[in-house]
Amino acid sequence: MRTEYSVLGFMVGDEQLLERLINLQGSKTIILGIGNTLKGDDGAGAIVCRQLAGKTSAEVIDAATVPENYIQLIIKKAPRNLLIVDAIDFGGQPGTINLFKPEQLGSLVVSTHTLSPRIFIDLIVQEIDVRVYFLGIQPLRTQIGSCLSAAVDKAVRELVSILTEIFRLSE
Repeated sequence: MRTEYSVLGFMVGDEQLLERLINLQGSKTIILGIGNTLKGDDGAGAIVCRQLAGKTSAEVIDAATVPENYIQLIIKKAPRNLLIVDAIDFGGQPGTINLFKPEQLGSLVVSTHTLSPRIFIDLIVQEIDVRVYFLGIQPLRTQIGSCLSAAVDKAVRELVSILTEIFRLSE
């Protein structure tokens, strides 16, 4: 049974990891959003990045459905932290945000993207010393032509607010 915690006003499955995320303030960080906005909730990661653009001290990259196109850029920039935001089905309530360790991805993520998130992360960590965090938003619908569900839209807005607070421009 999964225990969920309320931290900064939203539900997550692992309180310690979220607290570690909050402790990233002031560290060189890239936030990378993955997702296809033509497939409803699958676009959550891309939408988060679009809404964060220009609002944080972290570098924000909307990778859409091709995160592999950004591997060399991330390696070149050598961030201390890489936060990957994507919609993943981990069996939670739609709109639930969960923070995963990279080693959890192989068993949890069935990717709609060309390169699996686990392989993407492995290619980066082989080249640079970076802490990787995977923020997953539980989707409701991911069919082509569907729109963002109300639950995921709310989660996106909350996550944008939280990340804006964690990575304030004044840092």
